[in-house]
Amino acid sequence: MPTCLRLLMITVVSISGPVVGLVAAEPNRPDTNIIFRGATICDGTGGQPFVGDVHLRGEKIVAVGQVGKVEGATEVNAHGWVIAPGFIDLHTHCDSGLTSKSGRANKNYVWQGCTTVVTGNCGSGPVDAGAFFQTLENGGIGTNVIHLATHNSIRQQVMGNTNRAPTADELKKMQQLVEKAMKDGTFGLSTGLIYNPGTYAKTDEIIALAKVVHQYGGLYASHIRNESAGLLDAIEEALTIGRESGCRVHISHIKASGRAAWGTSGRAVALIETARQKGQEVTADQYPYIASSTSLRATVVPARYREGSDKDFVARLDDPQTGPKIRADIERNLDDDGRRLQIARCSYNPKWQGQTIAAIAAAEKKKPLDIVLEIERNGGAQIVHFGMREDDVRIYMKQPWVATASDGGVQSPGPTVPHPRSYGTFPRKIGFYAIEEQIVTLPAAIRSASGLPADILRLKDRGYLKPGYFADVVVFDPKTYRDTATFDKPHQYPTGVKWVLVNGFVAVKDGEYQNVLGGRVLRHPGLR
Repeated sequence: MPTCLRLLMITVVSISGPVVGLVAAEPNRPDTNIIFRGATICDGTGGQPFVGDVHLRGEKIVAVGQVGKVEGATEVNAHGWVIAPGFIDLHTHCDSGLTSKSGRANKNYVWQGCTTVVTGNCGSGPVDAGAFFQTLENGGIGTNVIHLATHNSIRQQVMGNTNRAPTADELKKMQQLVEKAMKDGTFGLSTGLIYNPGTYAKTDEIIALAKVVHQYGGLYASHIRNESAGLLDAIEEALTIGRESGCRVHISHIKASGRAAWGTSGRAVALIETARQKGQEVTADQYPYIASSTSLRATVVPARYREGSDKDFVARLDDPQTGPKIRADIERNLDDDGRRLQIARCSYNPKWQGQTIAAIAAAEKKKPLDIVLEIERNGGAQIVHFGMREDDVRIYMKQPWVATASDGGVQSPGPTVPHPRSYGTFPRKIGFYAIEEQIVTLPAAIRSASGLPADILRLKDRGYLKPGYFADVVVFDPKTYRDTATFDKPHQYPTGVKWVLVNGFVAVKDGEYQNVLGGRVLRHPGLR
């Protein structure tokens, strides 16, 4: 058994102040003493790479540059390889996967070089952050974990899936849950304003909750209310929430989705740039693909029909007055008759996984609408939506305030056909877009995955290759570091990763996965 699995919870003092988290007990701290010699160093700043050495000892980076002989150190010839800070994924849905025995290692992220993931995104995830953290610490985790307070889940707990404003008492209860989450160590508040029940929240409700977050120095991260025709208005709403609450604003998985939004990325960038020039702290993240992924219902069924339970929804479908309206609205939302909607996961009919709605309809000799209704009457489905243009993806990618993030989750090979981003986000951004396509420079691509997200989160001891920082490190061969996961065959790990260290524990060694749980829960330091 790897030594890092035998753990206890203690308090350590880091550069950013006291952090309570999962720490290896003496004498089970990492005994790492490694010097990577002659590597191309991309330190996370976005500055010019340089050739040099990096010395890691225990859980920290000891030296970066020219390192002399060190007694007892293992030396690794890293000539021709890139060494970088471990990648920080600002937007994942790893919450439930990390609490399972099979998923706690977070292998599909470690294999990309990702050493820290942020959970609680799009407003959904554990409400009781303290209990969530304890579960992770008790079982061990393969990557570091940062959590956000989850607006949708908090609203559901207080109000249920109702389409109305909260009462004064309900709002107070939500504020109390947000405050408890912040005291437990979450880094901010997330919303998912296309999802239930958060979609029913008005701007003033979110501002009231974000004001609590601001008191603790947290950020406001949002899956905004509309990423298509209403993109600019939705960004403006997020900016308003930031201005009124005092929170810095982070736009999750920024995109221009659907024909009505194609070509609007430039205007969206200009809107955010204007806010930044006026002094507002605004950032975003992006996954480097032209397809998104979410539930079929959230994609094609308007929010006004999604109140209540699944049983309520089916009853509306069968209602002689409401049913025809729902069907007409769904049909209008079926992009190209379902040609752009591919089934990722469907427990009702697993044989449909990997096929588009249009292809299923043709095979079944039914209308695309009928296939959608059949799925929704029988538990729903997760889909991949090919709704973006490459030009828009590349415009967002070039912005210095846009970080790289997957919007994926814990995955392991199986019969489902999920979005490949859970396996390939970081090698795709760095290997394909930076090294091959040269859309951004290699240092800029690495900064978008390390130093920039660390700055957005205000981490003081991760995200850069600097002495005294934690030894979250990735080493890869730039000639072969590529994503292999595709939309047809997504369960494939990337190539070219040579070493990954998490808090000094070696998770990948000489291109071989080590099955080590070296991650920690990272708690926010608290009051501003």
